[in-house]
Amino acid sequence: MTAATHSPLFPRVPDSADAVLEGLDPEQREVATALHGPVCVLAGAGTGKTRAITHRIAYGVRAGILQPSSVLAVTFTNRAAGEMRGRLRQLGAQGVQARTFHSAALRQLQYFWPKAIGGSLPRLVDRKIQLVADAAAACRIRLDRGELRDATAEIEWCKVTQTVPADYAAAAAEAGREAPRDPAEIAQLYAAYENLKRDRAVIDFEDVLLLTVAVLQDRRDIAEQVRAQYQHFVVDEYQDVSPLQQRLLDLWLGERDSLCVVGDASQTIYSFTGATPDHLLDFRTRHPGATVVKLVRDYRSTPQVVHLANGLLSQARGRAADHRLELISQRGPGPDPAYTEYTDEPAEAEGAARRIRELLAAGVPAAEIAILVRTNAQSETYEQALADAGIPYQLRGAERFFDRPEVRKAVVALRGAARFGANDTLLEDTVDLPSQVRAVLSGEGWTPQPPAGSGAVRERWESLAALVNLAQDFAAAGPGVTLADLVAELDERANAQHAPTVQGVTLASLHSAKGLEWDAVFLVGVAEGMMPITYARTNEQIEEERRLLYVGVTRARERLHVSWAVSRAPGGRPNRRPSRFLDGLRPGSGTAAGRTGSLASGGIERGFSGAVVGTPDVPRRIQRTPARCRVCGRTLTDAGEMKLMRCDGCPSDMDEGLYERLREWREAQARNNGQPAFCVFTDRTLMAIAESVPEEAGELARIPGVGVRKLNRYGAEVLALCAGRSLAEEEVGD
Repeated sequence: MTAATHSPLFPRVPDSADAVLEGLDPEQREVATALHGPVCVLAGAGTGKTRAITHRIAYGVRAGILQPSSVLAVTFTNRAAGEMRGRLRQLGAQGVQARTFHSAALRQLQYFWPKAIGGSLPRLVDRKIQLVADAAAACRIRLDRGELRDATAEIEWCKVTQTVPADYAAAAAEAGREAPRDPAEIAQLYAAYENLKRDRAVIDFEDVLLLTVAVLQDRRDIAEQVRAQYQHFVVDEYQDVSPLQQRLLDLWLGERDSLCVVGDASQTIYSFTGATPDHLLDFRTRHPGATVVKLVRDYRSTPQVVHLANGLLSQARGRAADHRLELISQRGPGPDPAYTEYTDEPAEAEGAARRIRELLAAGVPAAEIAILVRTNAQSETYEQALADAGIPYQLRGAERFFDRPEVRKAVVALRGAARFGANDTLLEDTVDLPSQVRAVLSGEGWTPQPPAGSGAVRERWESLAALVNLAQDFAAAGPGVTLADLVAELDERANAQHAPTVQGVTLASLHSAKGLEWDAVFLVGVAEGMMPITYARTNEQIEEERRLLYVGVTRARERLHVSWAVSRAPGGRPNRRPSRFLDGLRPGSGTAAGRTGSLASGGIERGFSGAVVGTPDVPRRIQRTPARCRVCGRTLTDAGEMKLMRCDGCPSDMDEGLYERLREWREAQARNNGQPAFCVFTDRTLMAIAESVPEEAGELARIPGVGVRKLNRYGAEVLALCAGRSLAEEEVGD
């Protein structure tokens, strides 16, 4: 299990600013060198977005353009922030602050609270659910365990959307939320919760953002002090920002525009927490002079996996779908996704375990395999199936790695050995860091070979083995590193919850799998009622479920297994059907209606500014830099050719009207043939036809994606459309 993009854990530090740019593709390089003004990076899954933005920061620092202490990079999880810090350190950009919104705000709040409010900052509660339970008791509202959890989530949504108790009912109705209880009761509970916090002098995580916003709004001197410290901002996963986080970002920025945001509207899967892609989609409107770079070269997944991912989005509707990115795989071919139907859920779990055993026997590491479920309630069946098969596994989102007792003891032992050094008898016969770590951890239960079977003993060994493997990678990256250096690395990782790889199959929910990737992924329970989930009723909710499946598909590098069960339990009624999202994509599922409208291709859109004072900005003609020439398919590397979107010898502009007519014709053909639209011609081939506007069969045949078979079948009609004749006229002529 690694974070995108797959790369060595500890590469060597580049020796110059120019060396930082080595290995970047043209679009990534554009991101790295666009250091001034607002920048928006639209990055598809697996396209190396973290690589692009960390190289951007590192290039700016190494070139002397950015001061490390003036840069604040924010993201959404401690793990992602820890990974970003690690990558920046590997690129020679130490001193850059990479934090979550909450940790950055908490740090500022702790520092300025005595000056702004006086006294010490109230205690921060780790979990608010007990406070919500106490508030419910005070209101004499009885909540079962599920309702308590849902009510807590509803309060969190209110706070990140800056909704006060009195406005809850109206706000929830406008947002289409289904309250776990009567809205009046939720509003009463919310108000009681806020009063209880005040009485107990505590704050929650949402208060950290709210209070920081309040301080920066009310105290201009403090706001100016923060802005003097941080002058350049980078925001990862920008599609997930809430209105409250956007407000905080605006206050950090002030009137400046030194901002780079990175996101993908097609991966917006946290709207239930208040996240919205609107800030990403409206970025160019708010910042007319912005440079927009699209990353569509997928380095993670095979063409077969990417084909399915693109197919899912081709059926999407809504605003996010209008800005979807069509990925282009940069990898060699792999196996087609496998689709399997089972009689019931236990049989599905056993089938997944059986296939995983086959992968393990074929040499696929357990850590490179994942089972992804829609809800946590599904995991128990798969835990049992894996245990019965003797397959080690780990639960993503369960106990944190550095909180495990064996890991805590191991780190203490390593710290002691580092302190005593040569005086520690355990280290007498060791010659390097890996052998030192193996020697120390052998006293904690690590052995060169794993114990037989599974269970707690195997889990403890897997934890220690992860530390041994980390030590080996750490030593390989920096000759001369010491045990003390490794302990410092472990401390930093523990603070960021950046766990090393554990050798076990990962069992995770689709939501918790975001940002991760594996060689083999099993998407299970992909049936109506689970995907989309039963309570997803509105168009917006259905589309978010589609995006969730898209995220699941794009976690796979090489092998993808999709399955569903026709009944829940053995002997149950077989009344389930595969998810509607697979219609037209899996073999034998008929045709799904694709969308009309253009896809967002890879490339660069330059910012613009008004030429006349007092007149609104008028955008210049947008120039795009695609990954490949749309006419001949050749990869473009020359800067002049990239600006023209074609090779020098290829025709230039696309006939937009012809392109739309071709799409309408293709949809009709697909319906008649009972197959997906892309089986007639892909969007890329239609674009090539609309650019070249062929007049005769030979010209049409030379376009990549046409071929002899399709020329014979569709050539006459396509040429008629290119000539501006209607197909009805052709029929009359015949």
